[in-house]
Amino acid sequence: MKSHSEQDGGNGPAKGLDAGGVAIVAVTREVPGSLAIHVPGVRVELRPGPLERMTRAALLEHVRGAHVIVSMFSDRVDAEMLDAAGPQLRGVCNLAVGFENIDLKECARRGVAVSNTPNAVTEGTADLAWMLILAVARRLIEGDEFARSGAWERHGPLSMSQFLGLDLTGRTLLIVGAGRIGYATALRSLGWGMQVLYTARSRHWEFELAPLAARRVELDEGLRAADVVSIHTPLTDQTRHLIGERELSLLKPTAILVNTSRGPVVDEDALVRALEAKQLWGAGLDVFEHEPRVHEGLRRMKNVVMMPHVGSAATKYRAMMTEMVSENASAMLAGREPPNRVV
Repeated sequence: MKSHSEQDGGNGPAKGLDAGGVAIVAVTREVPGSLAIHVPGVRVELRPGPLERMTRAALLEHVRGAHVIVSMFSDRVDAEMLDAAGPQLRGVCNLAVGFENIDLKECARRGVAVSNTPNAVTEGTADLAWMLILAVARRLIEGDEFARSGAWERHGPLSMSQFLGLDLTGRTLLIVGAGRIGYATALRSLGWGMQVLYTARSRHWEFELAPLAARRVELDEGLRAADVVSIHTPLTDQTRHLIGERELSLLKPTAILVNTSRGPVVDEDALVRALEAKQLWGAGLDVFEHEPRVHEGLRRMKNVVMMPHVGSAATKYRAMMTEMVSENASAMLAGREPPNRVV
């Protein structure tokens, strides 16, 4: 991570920062691109984070005295961390679209602003969702292993009945969670002429108008009809284990389940049992219930394609996230409203 320290003229520093003083920005992990934080009249000192995750004790020491914390979705930002930072802390910039890792009520109580990085993750995560869909449908893991291991050479030419996968043309896609990423994922289905269904607490006209012409359904109806289920809902108390044993039992045996939102939305124990019972064709997962630990049952299944929570991990999109964090942190330190404020 490159760092910039800037001292500009302008409207002067925010309240609580002396002109010519130092504002400390503690970054919990290495970020892609360059954090460029500009505050009029104040020198910004970046405290960069390591590539590897710090221990909790080291992390608490790392944020001590910070005016802004740049956190990752895997960092627990709670009263303990806020206490460690100190009363001068004025903001937490989460390098993620989700923010369930942050105690929002505690931040609000202390007057600590919180921001995220929406939009920047949309296209990359939608691309990854479709990579998982196609990989599961066409048995990518099995085929790659067969070709890479030398088994193909030993076996000889394949028969026409080997490695048969699923076609997607004209099938039904269910989007669970009608936000930006869900919409971008649905748009990509037009290339396969798929019918799109979606679930949401209220109607989303952008889904129902052209070009998608999607239909809003209750979750159970959508699960019964879907050939592909793609999950894009945020993690809340209401969505934890939204997809469990009962919901999985509604799927067709040829259905594909993809999750690029948050791991605990799916009950992994129930998913493993459903896959073992061949209640669905396969699953594509970028997120896990207890990540970075992956369920042993999922690890041994060849009809499960897994990625290590890298939905936005394309150079362009991660650089955009870093730029958004820079803008949010600059605003917090200058006493302005952050562009992507959550609380």
